[in-house]
Amino acid sequence: MSPLKAPALQLSLQMPDGRHRAHLARHRVVRWVRAALALPGEIAVRIVDEDEGRRLNREFRGKDYATNVLTFNYAYEPVVAADLVLCAPVVEREAQAAGITVEAHYAHLLVHGTLHAQGYDHETEAEARVMEGRESALLPRLGFADPWGRA
Repeated sequence: MSPLKAPALQLSLQMPDGRHRAHLARHRVVRWVRAALALPGEIAVRIVDEDEGRRLNREFRGKDYATNVLTFNYAYEPVVAADLVLCAPVVEREAQAAGITVEAHYAHLLVHGTLHAQGYDHETEAEARVMEGRESALLPRLGFADPWGRA
């Protein structure tokens, strides 16, 4: 992919409660997701409340708490197909605890989830170094601080 040509993206942005709508303008979400894509993508981004986030995490990961982002990837190529589910209350709490804006945390988590959708992971130290390195390279280019303090 050339640095001037971003991959094609079909994005579905779902915000049932809409309380973070101001932080998630469609053009920003497209920019953040597209920045992390290596191939064209068909991505659905859904912002959920704590109950739905907890239910999905319990059902699909066996963990009984709401997490910040869940990635459901269906295909890696020729098109990246995935659903990214972000839990608004968790994102808000984590942003406040980290002393960053809600928008900056959403940008990080959307990049993070999009990388997961392409097979990146952080289960081992080596995988985490690679994934975090990608995030450290991408977030400053999007106008946000490096979430890992490396750049």
